Amino acid sequence: MRLIRAAWQRFFWQPWLRIEEEAAAERAADAAREAGKGDAAGRGAEADSAADGRRKGGKRGRSGAGAAKAGAKQAGAKRAGGEAGATPAAGFDWRVIVILVTVSVSLGLQEYYGERLMFQKLFPYQAPDSYWTLKSFAWWSGWRVFGYVILPALTIVCMPGERLRDYYISLRGFGRHLWIYVVLFLLILPAVIIASQTESFSRTYPFYKLANRSSFDFWAWQGLYALQFLALEFFFRGYMLRGLQRSLGAKAIFVMTIPYCMIHFGKPFAETMGAIGAGVILGTLAMRTRSIWGGVLIHVGVAVTMDYLALGHCPPAETGLPCRGH
Repeated sequence: MRLIRAAWQRFFWQPWLRIEEEAAAERAADAAREAGKGDAAGRGAEADSAADGRRKGGKRGRSGAGAAKAGAKQAGAKRAGGEAGATPAAGFDWRVIVILVTVSVSLGLQEYYGERLMFQKLFPYQAPDSYWTLKSFAWWSGWRVFGYVILPALTIVCMPGERLRDYYISLRGFGRHLWIYVVLFLLILPAVIIASQTESFSRTYPFYKLANRSSFDFWAWQGLYALQFLALEFFFRGYMLRGLQRSLGAKAIFVMTIPYCMIHFGKPFAETMGAIGAGVILGTLAMRTRSIWGGVLIHVGVAVTMDYLALGHCPPAETGLPCRGH
C-alpha cells in the first residue's frame, strides 16, 4: 500500500501540482501584461487630454488652464476605470473557447465526412481495383491529419501570441524521458498479448482486413495507421492540453480524456475503458515532458504489436482470403 501511495504521489499528484503552479504563473504573467497595456493606454490618454487643454488654454487664458486640469482629471478617471475593468477581462481566457469549438467542429467533420463510409459513397468500387479498401483507409487517415493537425494548427497561427512550437511538438529533452515510455510499453505488453487471444480482438484487428495479403499491404496500412496516431497525439495531448492549461491547469487532462474516450466507442469494451486510464497517463506525461512524441511511440508500438498478433488469426496469404471480422 505504501508503494502504491508513493507511486501515486510521484507520478500523478506531484506532477499535477507542478502543472497547477505553472498555469497560475502563466495567468499572473498574462494579467501583468494586460495591466501594463492598461497603464500605457491611460497615460497616453491623460497626456492627450492635458495637451488638448493647453491648446485651448492658449486661446482662452486662465479658462484654458481650468480646461486642461479638467481634461487631466477626466483622463485619470478613465484610466482608473479601465484598470478596474481590466481585471475581469484579464481573467477571461478566450483561447478556451477557440480550442473547445475547434475540437467540436473537428470531431463532427470526421464523424460525418472522414469515415470510410463517405469514401465508399463518393468512390464506389470499380473492378479491378485491388487496393480500393486500402484507399478508403487512406481517406480515413487523411481526414485525421486534416481534423487533428491542419485545422487546429490554423487556429494556433491565427491566435495572437500563440506559437505552434509551444504545443508540445518539440523533441528537445525527449531522450531524458524515453525510459518512462519504454517501461510503460513493457507494462502494457502482457495485457495486449492476453487480449489478442479473445474473440472480440481477433474480429476487430487488424482494421484493414487485407493486411495479411502481402508485406506491402501490411506496412502500407501500418504507415497510414501511424500517421493518424501522430495526428491524434497532437490533437489530444498537444492542442487540447496546451490550449487549456492556462485556465484549467492539470484539470485540462480530464477534459481531454472525455472526447478521447468517446472516439473509442465501437471498439472492444475493455479497450474503451482503458482509454480513460491511457488518456490520464499520457496526458500527465505530455504536460510534464512538454512533448507528444512519447505518446506517439507508445501508440504506434502497441498498434503494430496488436496487428502482428492479430495476423496469427488470419488465413495465410496464399489462400487469398481476408482476415475475418467486421
